[in-house]
Amino acid sequence: MSVERVKQVVSHLAPGANKGREALLRNSPDDVVITMAIRSPLCKAKKGAFKDTKSDELLYEIFKQAVARSTIDPALIQDITVGTVLTAGAPYQARYAALAAGIPDTVPLQTINRWCSSGLMAVTDISNKIRAGQIEVGLAVGFESMTDSPDRGGPPQSDVVKASQSARDASMPMGWTSENVAEEFDISRNDMDEFAALSYQRAEKADKEGIFAAEIVPFTAYVKDPATGQRTTKIVTKDDGIRYGTTKENLMKIRPAFPQWGRAQTTGGNASQITDGAAAVLLMTRRKAEQLGLKILAKHVTTSVCGLAPRIMGIGPSIAIPMVLEATGLNKDDVDVYEINEAFASMYVYCVKKLGLDINKVNVHGAWLTLNGAIRCTGARQIATGLNALARRNGKILVTSMCIGTGMGAAAVFVAE
Repeated sequence: MSVERVKQVVSHLAPGANKGREALLRNSPDDVVITMAIRSPLCKAKKGAFKDTKSDELLYEIFKQAVARSTIDPALIQDITVGTVLTAGAPYQARYAALAAGIPDTVPLQTINRWCSSGLMAVTDISNKIRAGQIEVGLAVGFESMTDSPDRGGPPQSDVVKASQSARDASMPMGWTSENVAEEFDISRNDMDEFAALSYQRAEKADKEGIFAAEIVPFTAYVKDPATGQRTTKIVTKDDGIRYGTTKENLMKIRPAFPQWGRAQTTGGNASQITDGAAAVLLMTRRKAEQLGLKILAKHVTTSVCGLAPRIMGIGPSIAIPMVLEATGLNKDDVDVYEINEAFASMYVYCVKKLGLDINKVNVHGAWLTLNGAIRCTGARQIATGLNALARRNGKILVTSMCIGTGMGAAAVFVAE
């Protein structure tokens, strides 16, 4: 072994050697890299372009698109993890759809559920298996049809469980938690609508400029004739929930959605829409990607998760982001783009201000208020959107984060190639 190689090995063993921006920018054959990050158009549940498309049909389509756009033999995929929450019989539907889409029966599959972070947890699960040497190539999918599987809340609690205040809080509607955040942390309606308007305006600009075309893959959807029940197909290529011409002044006129709670500041304009959608991320070792001659988009560094009081679950990113920055030796200014879910403007305003983030780096093309409400697609969707934004800015470091139902948060670090 050469002297230079010995020095290199020793430097990697030194405390903190693998932390900090400079260290993260170094490449290693063992890096867990992303060679594909795609998403469907994101469409309004019950009303949008996917309202007549069944859950397994959406899953089939994201698998079909992943196989086509991965440019690898699907037999090379050694495991698949699908993040979804409310899908009935999720393991059945996911396995059926993967097989129907042409993924060999030799490729195993599992589903995973950590609420709003399920897409990110799918990516993390595959990444960890690669990092541990269990597999070399894996596919992560985040998916939900809120049309087919609306959130009707959890099952009734037994007497012994509901004796716990925290447990009772965890069963409350998300709108209640939004109002708690606004009241407890003095978030004004003006700030909520200002941040919401910015999200709509950024998404509108990105849509008009064709920016999302780099991350969206065309999806085959079904259209049901209400008179005859006959179904035909169409190709969907664009998000249908972006509200053109939105201003803060328009939003301020919308009545509260939850007048019974807190300050009654959460509205249909400053809360995320309910959405149908899917996203997929292909991961493998850098060594394998180079062997296959694939273009590397980024590497996944690590993911952090946290728990917190369910009554203010929305502030999860304000805890998870510092955790993942500490784990990687980064500071907030090292990050070029942040993707933070906008479940409600109350939590989004709080997290941005609490962390002191530069708003010009956060959700630069809009986010949950306009793009997402397919809550289990979020983590995978954020990667496709965030890497697209990084590429346009010639940035290197992406942090994605989201709040999680029942009181949790998650955040992850990615480094663009």
